[in-house]
Amino acid sequence: MNVSTLEWMITLGVTVAILLFDIVVIARRPHEPTTRECTIYLSIYIGLAVAFGAWVWSFHGSQYGLEFYAGWLTEYSLSIDNLFIFIIIMSSFAVPRKYQQEALLVGIILALVFRGIFIALGAVAINQFSWVFYLFGAFLIYTAAKLARGEDEEDEAENAVVRFARRHFNLSDRWEGLKLTVRERDESGAPGRRALTPMALVIIALGTTDLLFALDSIPAIFGLTKEPYIVFTANVFALMGLRQLYFLLGDLLQRLVFLSYGLAFLLFYIGVKLVLHALHENELPFVNGGEPVHHIGPVPIPEVPTLLSLGVIVATLSVTAVASLWYSKKYPERIGGD
Repeated sequence: MNVSTLEWMITLGVTVAILLFDIVVIARRPHEPTTRECTIYLSIYIGLAVAFGAWVWSFHGSQYGLEFYAGWLTEYSLSIDNLFIFIIIMSSFAVPRKYQQEALLVGIILALVFRGIFIALGAVAINQFSWVFYLFGAFLIYTAAKLARGEDEEDEAENAVVRFARRHFNLSDRWEGLKLTVRERDESGAPGRRALTPMALVIIALGTTDLLFALDSIPAIFGLTKEPYIVFTANVFALMGLRQLYFLLGDLLQRLVFLSYGLAFLLFYIGVKLVLHALHENELPFVNGGEPVHHIGPVPIPEVPTLLSLGVIVATLSVTAVASLWYSKKYPERIGGD
């Protein structure tokens, strides 16, 4: 894929502009967004993603267009799963509703930063070492197994980094927007030591969680495309509107009871796809003498086309959503419904 410097500059410029717009709007008026506000912004972001995919399709070819849509849908579904952990964190720290927008925006910006770092590292790795696909594939299969067993539902709010901060820093119970520290006062009212605000702990929890999610999401999308530009833009569009989606879906997120199983299947599928690709690109001396592996006995090793992957992604997410909503409606008492 031949991406000019101008395209990269425009893409980065638009990304920064959208983030700055979000920051300016939120900083001016922290609030809990209305359903109408969330719907409008979310529709705009999804429309931009669809339009961008059409542009890639038209100017860079159908193959890259398919790779973008497959990557965007995969990253979007993983981002929705990320929202479950955000909900746990918000609930655990009792973040006031009017400050949740600010916390979410910080979480999204941190996610974008971490994913950008991992995209750069991943791109360098796959260009230099084809065997990294074995590692990516194995890691995704391992992650899929953890998701299927429900091991992703640990107490993400009280992770090791947050526990360290609680033990070693002076903490305050005062909420001051995005302020990370406040000046405590002693019994006489005189200014005392500085203390971390609850928002600081929330941001620490969000940041460490984003780091862990980047470890899952980047290998997943590199299983669908090896183009850094597609990887980056798919992640950017998957994170746009995530804040609005958090407030728009609300309790509906709790009703997507089978989402983790759908994601587990997708990660397993992409992990297998990566291993198959690694065999075709094999350079490991202890595997087939360092030569590519195209057959196992008389059975050919397939190269999975992107169109098939896109179909599997769409079908899996559709079945997962329909099954989840049906189950939650039929058995509301099992998910804490009315």
